[in-house]
Amino acid sequence: MRRLALALILCLAAPAAAQEAAPVEVDLHLVLAVDVSRSMSPRELEIQRRGYAEALTSSEVLGAILAGPLRRIALTYVEWAGDSAHRVVVDWTLVASEADARAVAARITGAERLNMRRTSISGALTFAHLRLGLSPFAGWRQVIDISGDGPNNQGRPVLAARDDVLAAGVTINGLPLMTRDGAGGQWQLDDLDLYYRDCVIGGPGAFVIPVRDWSEFPGAVRRKLVLEISGLAAAGLHQAQLAVPGPGYDCLIGERIRERERLYWNSP
Repeated sequence: MRRLALALILCLAAPAAAQEAAPVEVDLHLVLAVDVSRSMSPRELEIQRRGYAEALTSSEVLGAILAGPLRRIALTYVEWAGDSAHRVVVDWTLVASEADARAVAARITGAERLNMRRTSISGALTFAHLRLGLSPFAGWRQVIDISGDGPNNQGRPVLAARDDVLAAGVTINGLPLMTRDGAGGQWQLDDLDLYYRDCVIGGPGAFVIPVRDWSEFPGAVRRKLVLEISGLAAAGLHQAQLAVPGPGYDCLIGERIRERERLYWNSP
């Protein structure tokens, strides 16, 4: 009798345990991959962090989150520079309320500020893709939101990394920073938005929102997050922000600039 009673208890407990172990479903997995390469000035780093924090707690972004079918998203905030220079500032976190968003914003603005060397967009995309695989949440829509102020100049070619990410069904959106406040002017491209369009972004509804002056940054981040969270771009309902394929860009331009600079500094 004791064995029978124990078996019955285990049978009744098993479904509940399985239900508890099931991951929480979300409307979106969002990786915020933010450039902190040495070309970014301390002022620019501060504007970036404050801009993301303010956007996440804005009524527009919170409204987009709460308008989703499940009314919640999962996000992680990662800073990147060179091929192996990555730092997770905010690990995977559920955002389903204003309190959740404010907690994430506080962690972003409160973390130590660091600059790291080089610019490896390919490394950032690969790292962000790995982060998606480590999420404890469940959900079919996955987006990598990457910002940067220059082309790929370290690691494997950016097209190879992008293609790996797109093959997994992940969308990549871009926030090219076309400002001139920081150092490293030799790496800056006047048409960085076209480089991002042709060499970095991809997937359903992928888009680029360029920032040409730091005063535009908070609004650009807010618009970008609303589009990503709401899925309007993927649904084709916001065509003005969608990337239009161009004739093609030299996606190795950053590597060519690095080689030119190396030859210059090594010359007599």
